[in-house]
Amino acid sequence: MKVGISTASLFVRKTTEDALQFLSEKGVDTAEVFLESYCEYKNSFGKVLQSVQNGLDVHSVHVLTTQFEPQLYSINERARADSFDILDEAMSTAKMIGAKYYTFHGAARLKKTPIKIDYDRVGKITGQIIDVCKKHSITLAYENVHWSYYNYVGFFEEIRKRTSGLKATLDIKQARQSGLDCGELINEMAGDIVTVHLSDIDENGKMCLPGKGVTDFYQLLSRLRDVGFDGALILEAYQQDYGELDELISSVDYVRNLSSKIFK
Repeated sequence: MKVGISTASLFVRKTTEDALQFLSEKGVDTAEVFLESYCEYKNSFGKVLQSVQNGLDVHSVHVLTTQFEPQLYSINERARADSFDILDEAMSTAKMIGAKYYTFHGAARLKKTPIKIDYDRVGKITGQIIDVCKKHSITLAYENVHWSYYNYVGFFEEIRKRTSGLKATLDIKQARQSGLDCGELINEMAGDIVTVHLSDIDENGKMCLPGKGVTDFYQLLSRLRDVGFDGALILEAYQQDYGELDELISSVDYVRNLSSKIFK
């Protein structure tokens, strides 16, 4: 079982390349790379990451929130075409650092009015996104996100039926923020989960690192095992969720030790 850390956990504290180097130097063997802006989607930045990677396995990448992903579904042809160009370059860069999966947020639900999703249209465009990823040997993994299309149980199944090769990223933090039960999401994603984003909360509901709060990780990991999960457990925290950087390493050690007892 792969256990690692997202460079997003070091957002603002360190640049992306410094974060990746830090994880490598600390002996973390698996990472998700958070590409933070347009300049980081370019191949030239991929070379920078390669120079500090030092054999660290990059399981997946994801990109900054709403910079171009929502526009992939735009009804404006020019906006959509530009976004697909950015996607193509970002996936080329992801391939350079050996990423296998693209953790994908998709379109945003920013308006207060209800959104009626045209599953056929969304499925068709998602298929086109999958094709761009495949060109670079990357697999698309749709993530449940409280502000995106996938913030309710049922969305993933509808899109999966209309595509080929779609995978899933389970984020337990985002599930909490959406008011969703992780068990229901796991049931829907079963067989296709490739990445799990881990975080914790304390008794007051404040986010913290795994092992520092009240989340029953034994139950969560056992449920993942029962549906055949064999991907990567990735610690993803916000900068205010911990103090010293070495706390991240202690937390990933906690997850690694626990997972070794469950995934045998």
